[in-house]
Amino acid sequence: MESGPIVRDANRDDVMAVCRFGEEHVRAHYAPLIGDEEAARQVRMRWNTANIAGAVALGEVVIAEDGGRPAGVGQRGLDGGEHVIRKLYTLPRYRGLGSRLLDVLIGRLPADAGRVYAEHLVADERAGAFFEREGFTVERVEPSGVVRRVRSR
Repeated sequence: MESGPIVRDANRDDVMAVCRFGEEHVRAHYAPLIGDEEAARQVRMRWNTANIAGAVALGEVVIAEDGGRPAGVGQRGLDGGEHVIRKLYTLPRYRGLGSRLLDVLIGRLPADAGRVYAEHLVADERAGAFFEREGFTVERVEPSGVVRRVRSR
């Protein structure tokens, strides 16, 4: 008997499920914050098959699943030479799972990575509060409405 979601590296068989997760859940999360049209655009840009498949192939995506279904998704990557958490989303009933996903993503960083960054929309106050609880501090707010946070490892 399973005791809740498991967190594991995503593999190529997960790509479509991760894309569907973005379409079904991330879009709905962003729509009240940035409007339906922009939420749809963000999902098309960041949760498409090519983007997700490439990140999965690089070992940058983790998935939390419960009973074989995605309960959350996290993705890390590089922006220049900086390590960035690109995605970190859970279904509402799995809110506490975000910390586990974040720990796994940070645990996958190279040993010499001294800092990790996370970005979220200014309007996403829940994400801001989450990253603050996890020890991230605001580095800057971009003109585009994105907050960039940093945390030492």
